[in-house]
Amino acid sequence: MLIFSPFALLFVLLLFFVLGFLFVFIHVGLITIAAGKIGLTPNQVFLFLLASLLGSHVNLPLTRVRREADPLEETLVRFFGVPYVVPRLSEEAYTVIALNVGGGLIPVLLSLYLWVKNGLFLAPLLGTILLSYVCYRLARPVPGVGIAVPFLIPPLVAALFAILAAPHKAPAVAYISGTLGTLIGADLLHLRDIPRLRTPVASIGGAGTFDGIFLTGIVAVLLA
Repeated sequence: MLIFSPFALLFVLLLFFVLGFLFVFIHVGLITIAAGKIGLTPNQVFLFLLASLLGSHVNLPLTRVRREADPLEETLVRFFGVPYVVPRLSEEAYTVIALNVGGGLIPVLLSLYLWVKNGLFLAPLLGTILLSYVCYRLARPVPGVGIAVPFLIPPLVAALFAILAAPHKAPAVAYISGTLGTLIGADLLHLRDIPRLRTPVASIGGAGTFDGIFLTGIVAVLLA
């Protein structure tokens, strides 16, 4: 015998709502903790979060490159009674390369601000070079998706380097190295792979507060 509860759907929707709320709460909480570790005031943390969340919906077009054509449909052609399937290619297409404000521009500006504010020079520079190399070697272009990088390796490397190179300024060095290294190694050094992605828009930091550039810096700070 099957028993159907009329409230089952309501309970499922409520469960998804609670899980979503907890996910956002934990996400924002971790960002707040990380921002405090790198020396931001409560007002600066609020502005950083607000600008990142709002900026995640804004992409600044930088340039465009010609991308590989995709087969759109197939046409059946008969030659002396023998059927042949001929793919019809799309017209010449381009991929727009853009910079996401929340996931790309703001983390970079914050990195430069921390670099100057803390009077750092050599440690962030060496860390950025190291992370650029690591991310470049790990990054793989995924057609239709973007440039994929294993999530935990870059922040782990950034945190370990910061602890060894600048223990008194480890959170700031980890954030700068993780953010700029991911941007350079995973995105800028792989610009030549953009045409292979077969996507109309390739946004640097395009996932906003959930992008690799943004999250690598945050996780690196928490680990450091």
